[in-house]
Amino acid sequence: MTDTNKGLSASLRRLAAQGLDLLQLRLELLGTELEQEKIKAGAALLGLLMGVLLCAVALVLLCLTAVLLTPPPWRWLCALGLGLGFAAGGVWLMRGALAMLRSGQPFAASLAELRRDRAALGPVEREDAGP
Repeated sequence: MTDTNKGLSASLRRLAAQGLDLLQLRLELLGTELEQEKIKAGAALLGLLMGVLLCAVALVLLCLTAVLLTPPPWRWLCALGLGLGFAAGGVWLMRGALAMLRSGQPFAASLAELRRDRAALGPVEREDAGP
C-alpha cells in the first residue's frame, strides 16, 4: 500500500468517525428532548387531572346550591340552563385541547440542528443515473 492510499484511508476513517460522533450527538439530543417531552406531558396530565377533580366538586356544589335556591316551579329551567351551559363549555374545552395538540412541532431543536448540519455541508451533488 502506498503512502497516498494510507493517507486516504486514514482520512476516510477520520471522516467516518466524525460522522458517527455527530450522529451520536444528534441522537443524544433527540433522546434528551424526548425525555423532556415525557416529563412535561406527565406534569401537565397530573395538573389537569387535579384541576378537573377540583372543578368537578366545585361545580356539583354550586349547581346543587343554585337548584335548591331556585323556587320549586323554576327548578327544571335552572337545571336545564346549567346542563346546556356545561355542554357548551365541554365542547369549547375539547376544541381548545385539539387545537393545542395540533399546534407546535415536536423535536423542533433536533430538526433545527439537522437543518444547520445539512446547510453546513452545502448542496449535495447527485449523479444522474444513465439509461
